[in-house]
Amino acid sequence: MEIKTVSVEVPSGCNIVIGHAHFIKTVEDLYEALIESGTAIKFGVAFCEASAKRLVRSDGNDIELIKQAEKEAMKIAAGHTFVILLKNGFPINVLNRIKGVSEVCKIHAATANPVEVVIAETRNGRGVLVVVDGSMPLGIEKVEDKKERVDFIRKIGYKR
Repeated sequence: MEIKTVSVEVPSGCNIVIGHAHFIKTVEDLYEALIESGTAIKFGVAFCEASAKRLVRSDGNDIELIKQAEKEAMKIAAGHTFVILLKNGFPINVLNRIKGVSEVCKIHAATANPVEVVIAETRNGRGVLVVVDGSMPLGIEKVEDKKERVDFIRKIGYKR
């Protein structure tokens, strides 16, 4: 077995969701879950098929995000892994819908941070071991940091 890391590009102004599913209709079901969350959200979905033709299957409502999701899925190249790129929305807006898709097994990450995917490669193929999301902490939050956090959450409309 060989362990590799893959750097995944998250376009500016976007969030990424990386997960694992188990069936060819994953792309269609993820599309439906995302589009039902509201028409303002823009997204691209790509899914690495693990058998038969072994294609990266894709869909979405924004051609650039679809193409970028396809590119990132090809870099990861691990069977049954999906990549969703979101714009005009946050993972918090869609994560429960994604988890509710019957063939979704696991969410590895949902973030706007820089991402690295740790891959195990064997004779049979590739699998995602873990996703490294962002950087290590630099310290512990102080009173002014707490105030800034609370103010930010209210500024973006998630609390009153």
